[in-house]
Amino acid sequence: MCLLHMLNAWCAERGGQVVAAHFNHCLRGEAADRDESFVRETCKTWGIPLTVGRGEVRDFAKQEGLSVEEAARTLRYAFLTKAAEAEGCSLVCTAHHADDNAETVLLNLIRGTGLKGLGGMERRRGILCRPLLDVTRAELREYATAWSVPHMEDETNADPDAASRNFLRIQVMPLLRELNPKTAEHINRAAAWAREADHYLDEQARRTFVGLGTGPGWVSFPWEDLRLAPQPLRPRLLLLLLDQLGIGRKDFGAVHLDAIFSLQNECSIDLPGGVTARRERGRLFLTRWKALPGIAALEWGVPLTWGGYRLTLLDRREGEGLSLRLPSPEERGRLTVAPAPPGARLTLPGARGSRSVKRLCLDQGIGLEERDRLPAVYADGRLAAVWRLGVDTEFLPEGGPCRFIQIQKKTEENDHEK
Repeated sequence: MCLLHMLNAWCAERGGQVVAAHFNHCLRGEAADRDESFVRETCKTWGIPLTVGRGEVRDFAKQEGLSVEEAARTLRYAFLTKAAEAEGCSLVCTAHHADDNAETVLLNLIRGTGLKGLGGMERRRGILCRPLLDVTRAELREYATAWSVPHMEDETNADPDAASRNFLRIQVMPLLRELNPKTAEHINRAAAWAREADHYLDEQARRTFVGLGTGPGWVSFPWEDLRLAPQPLRPRLLLLLLDQLGIGRKDFGAVHLDAIFSLQNECSIDLPGGVTARRERGRLFLTRWKALPGIAALEWGVPLTWGGYRLTLLDRREGEGLSLRLPSPEERGRLTVAPAPPGARLTLPGARGSRSVKRLCLDQGIGLEERDRLPAVYADGRLAAVWRLGVDTEFLPEGGPCRFIQIQKKTEENDHEK
């Protein structure tokens, strides 16, 4: 209410217009409706245009798998952004103040954070602006008293068990002020320094961000460049890679970044958001994985779409594919296609013994992503062949009934025909 009062006066002096926006989270029943009515009446009295939104936060939280607090924030900011666009406003101003920011910094520190979390709230991000970030709660109370600014109290703010922030505000901050009355101001000053350092390191990381490789659903970066980068920049380079991948940073913490840095050569790990990190051929690859194709039966003469391929079991060679010798004609109905585990083994013609699919792919320069999507053919549950690698000697087409599996890369034309 102080912010609205200030902005209204500021705009009146300059011939501008402030528009109020109120979002009812529908979390506190009659109390929430009371607050909405209060805002309506005040804006009418002050002659300020008002736009109001509502959202069933608990239903949205359950639907999206979010906490109530996260769901409320998501719906609230979506409403504010839409309202600003509809009203032709260039800024969305929120009343976060110095004490709010100090609490945010402490919460981030307690939960575990890096430099960005120590920086607290940004004063400006896109159209979002926080003009009161240097003003304390006590100063706002003085302003409200001096200018007779009306307000309503959210009763849940007085409950220390309602939220971690409440506990900090009600029980921790008063104790810290006993040590130093300027606690909030000092935390905010340190946060401002942290934000400046964070922005500087981000800029340095972007300048170091060369050698990037990209493709549909993947990005890569030279492993040695990452290893030799100054320690403060290394996590930022990884976060920039995630940005390039379009996955966002929200679910990635220090434990995930450390796991990436610990990758051994030719190894991979799964990460949040369906991302896989792998180190191979001197580069780090981050890939947004799609679900691997499962097991499917090959039916005689019936085209099978499997992953990125189209396979057809025939009794004659036609195009590219794999020729197999089956122990008996009856075996033809027991052919299946599935991914080949990296540890599965093939004995190829001319080899001294069996070798793992992983090793064979490495020898042929086939990457991890492609390896796990190569169609592997099984005869009665036994690995008979892997496309691009070859046919096991036990199933070579030498004597006995032979079958041919035609293999084509799936295209839009294939899909249309099917």
